[in-house]
Amino acid sequence: MARRNHARRSNSYNNNSHGNFADDGIQKSSRHKSSRKQPRIDDNIVDLKARSKQVETAYSPPRSAQPLRAKNQAQQDYITAINQNALTFGIGPAGTGKSYCAGALAAEALESGRIERIILTRPAVETGESLGFLPGDLDEKFSVYIDAFRDILNERLGAGTVDYCLRHGRIVAAPLAYMRGKTFNSKTFVILDEAQNTSVAQMKMFLTRIGEDCKVVINGDVNQSDIRGSNGLADAVARLGDLPNVYVHEFARDDIVRSGLVRDIIDRYELNE
Repeated sequence: MARRNHARRSNSYNNNSHGNFADDGIQKSSRHKSSRKQPRIDDNIVDLKARSKQVETAYSPPRSAQPLRAKNQAQQDYITAINQNALTFGIGPAGTGKSYCAGALAAEALESGRIERIILTRPAVETGESLGFLPGDLDEKFSVYIDAFRDILNERLGAGTVDYCLRHGRIVAAPLAYMRGKTFNSKTFVILDEAQNTSVAQMKMFLTRIGEDCKVVINGDVNQSDIRGSNGLADAVARLGDLPNVYVHEFARDDIVRSGLVRDIIDRYELNE
């Protein structure tokens, strides 16, 4: 009996020993795996769907921690008009900050919870040349037209937040042609950019989408239209400029903040025209 009990104790000891060794092996393996270098998570690094595998990521501008500040009195008046009116027209030459101010205000409103969705749209009109067939789905095709606003939102919200909002419908970017039948509900900030390339019928269709308690900003330069005939932006300003809760803000050449060279270039072109 003594021998059998001793054998049992020995077997039990051996089994427990092997079990402990196995557990130690698992723990060492898990520690080894956890000690491996994890991929760096950075909101400033965004993935690209590039054809070349050598270029899979790109650097996005870091998020700006500062609130939106006007660079001149014209921008301040424009910002105030957007905050106080349901429909604001921003008209003027390139480089005055029309798109940036509108995009930054929309980003701040979304982040603070004052709105629930941003809608970005513009007519899919090329400037003087056709890009031909663009591969990919609708979002990929339209992304080339809305990249400027994507940069603004990345700067104000961070690239990671913008990607999340795009995936979950908090930020919607769609061609103007796909706005028919939609309603811009409350707590929605809508921006129509490059509105000088809309037809009168397109502008009417867009304007009749506006619902209650919706914020709408329409930007463009009536002197840079890429369509023939009258454009919807100039027509809408002439028709709606005196309506209550509608504001038309006109930027001048002196309000250009992009660079002094842009002012000089616009002067030369306008002189020739």
